[in-house]
Amino acid sequence: MSAIPATRAHGPTVPRWHELRTVGMVWERELIRFERNRTRIVTSLSQPLLFLFVLGYGMSTLVGSTGGFDFKKFLFPGIVSMSVVSTAIFSAISIVWDREFGFLREMLVAPVSRASLVTGKTLGGATVAAVQGTIMLVLAPLIGVHLTVALVFEVIGLELVMAVALTAFGVFVASRISRIEGFQVVMQLVLFPMLFLSGALFPLSGLPTWLSVLTRLNPLTYAVAPLRQVVFAVQHVPPVAAARFSATVTLFGYTLPVWLELVMVAAFAGVFFTLAIQGFSRRD
Repeated sequence: MSAIPATRAHGPTVPRWHELRTVGMVWERELIRFERNRTRIVTSLSQPLLFLFVLGYGMSTLVGSTGGFDFKKFLFPGIVSMSVVSTAIFSAISIVWDREFGFLREMLVAPVSRASLVTGKTLGGATVAAVQGTIMLVLAPLIGVHLTVALVFEVIGLELVMAVALTAFGVFVASRISRIEGFQVVMQLVLFPMLFLSGALFPLSGLPTWLSVLTRLNPLTYAVAPLRQVVFAVQHVPPVAAARFSATVTLFGYTLPVWLELVMVAAFAGVFFTLAIQGFSRRD
C-alpha cells in the first residue's frame, strides 16, 4: 500500500509556526487598513471630542465644581473608554465587508485554523482601538488632567484589555451577519446602551435601583471603572469630590478591586472569543 500522509480529521496538520504566521498576517492587515484610512481616524475621534468638550463644558455649568474638582476630569476616562469601545466594535465590520466581496471565503478555505483567524482579527482590532484611545491622552492637559509616564502605560494596558473584549464581541456578531447594513444597525443598538450604562458619562453612585441593576449587568462597567481609578489615583481629588464622583463599582455592598474587575472583563472576552471561533467554524 502506498504511504498516506498523516492528516487530522478536518484536513492536514498545520505546523504551529504557520498558525502564528497567520495570526501575524491578519493582525498586520488590520494595522495597514487603519493607517491607510485617514478619514476613519478623524471620524473615530470626532464623537469622543464632541462628548468631551460640548457635553463636558455643558454639564460642568450644571454640576459645578466640587471641592475644586471639575466634572470634565471625571468625564475624561469615560471619553477615552468611548473611543476605545467604538473603534474596537466597529473594527469587526471589515469581516462583513470581506464576506460580501468574497475575500473571507478565501481565508476560510486556507489550511489554517479558525482560531488563528479570529485571534489575528481580535488582536488587530484591539491594537487599533488602543492606539485610538491613546491619541485621546494628548487632550488631557487641556482639561487639567495630570499625566505621568506610569499612568500612560497603565492606561494603555487597560485599553488593550477593554479593546480585546469588545473586539471579540464585535467579531462574534460579524461572524453571524452577512450584510454591512445589518451589522451597523445591530452595533448601534448595542453600542450606545453599553456606553450609557457603563458609568462612562455619569457616576454609578446614588442611582435608582433599576438603573443601578442595569449598570451592574453591563460588562463594560467593569472595564471603565479600572481606567477611571488609575487616572484618579494621580489627580488631586478632594474627599467631597471622591464621594460624589466615585470611581469604584460596588456589587452587593462589596467594592470590587481592580484585579477582580479585570478578571470579569477577561471572562467576557473569553466567552465571545470562543463564540466567534464557533461562528467562523460554520459552513459559510
